[in-house]
Amino acid sequence: MEEQMNCCHKTKERSEKEYRSLINRLNRIEGQIRGIKNMVEKDAYCTNILVQVAAANAALNSFSRELLASHIRTCVADDIRNGKDETIDELVDTMQRLMR
Repeated sequence: MEEQMNCCHKTKERSEKEYRSLINRLNRIEGQIRGIKNMVEKDAYCTNILVQVAAANAALNSFSRELLASHIRTCVADDIRNGKDETIDELVDTMQRLMR
């Protein structure tokens, strides 16, 4: 399947492989969050909950890195090749938000 990008319309059709990878990561993160909620409901010890929260945060950060790398390789690179330099400003803004 040829990957089509519609970045100028702020949407993107992802390859099946990229889509599955992102959804699988999100499903695992969702499971982690449900597990944390269950720990709170069962009055688990605070430190144990915090360790699981740290793991969920790490998983979200990993998801963000994967998505950002894909965005740079596809949307950003294509826009720069096509002379749309404003995409660089958008990328800088996005990275500043991610680093807060």
